Amino acid sequence: MSLERLKSRLTARLTPVEAWRAETRAARSDFDLNPGAPRFHEGPLKPAAVLVPIIADPQGASVLLTRRADSLVRHTGQIAFPGGRLDPGETAVQAALREAREEVDLDPAAVTVLGLSDAYETGTGYLVTPVIGWIDRLSPLTASPDEVAEIFQAPWDFLMDPSNHSRDHLDAPQGVKRWFWAMTWNERYIWGATAGIIRGLRARLYGEDDLASAAEEDAA
Repeated sequence: MSLERLKSRLTARLTPVEAWRAETRAARSDFDLNPGAPRFHEGPLKPAAVLVPIIADPQGASVLLTRRADSLVRHTGQIAFPGGRLDPGETAVQAALREAREEVDLDPAAVTVLGLSDAYETGTGYLVTPVIGWIDRLSPLTASPDEVAEIFQAPWDFLMDPSNHSRDHLDAPQGVKRWFWAMTWNERYIWGATAGIIRGLRARLYGEDDLASAAEEDAA
C-alpha cells in the first residue's frame, strides 16, 4: 500500500473540517476504561485541539510527537501532540496549527489538513479535537524550550498495530485503579489521552482490532 492510498483513506474516513462544531460531543474519553469514575471538573468541557502530523516519508509514514518540558506545571514530561486550548473565536484547525507553530515552529503552510478524528474528553475537563495533518516535506523544527523538551517521530505502522497497545493503570486514592491505553516506542512511553487519540484514529480508519493487515498495507 502506498502513501497515496493512506492519504486517500484518511480523507475518506475523517470528519470534514467544515463539519466541526464547538459543542461536539466526545466520542471517546479517559473514562472509556473507567466507567463510573467521577469527573473532577465542573461546568462544560473546555474546547481544545491537537495536531496529529503525519509525515509522508518515502520509507513509510510516521507521526510527529513531542515530549513536554520538565518545567511545566501539568503533564510534565508526558508524550503529546502539539496542541492546547482554543482561543476565543478560533476553530479547532486554527488552534491546532497555531499551537504547532508555537510549540515546534511547524509552518502551517506545510500542513495539508485532511480532516478531524473523534473528539476526546480528558479527565481534566477538556474536549480535544484531533486535527489530522499531512506533511509531504518536513522542514527542520525548533522546540519551544518553555513547552517542549523533545520532538520525535514514531512509525505509523507501529502506532496502528494493536499488538503494540496495552492497558496500564495508576493507583488512585482508596485503592482504585485508573486504567488507560499505553504504547512504548524506543523507550518513549505514550499513554493517557495521547494513546487514546491514537486508538480512536486507528478505529476510525481500520475498525477496532480486526483490520491490522489494512493498517500494515497503508504504511508500506
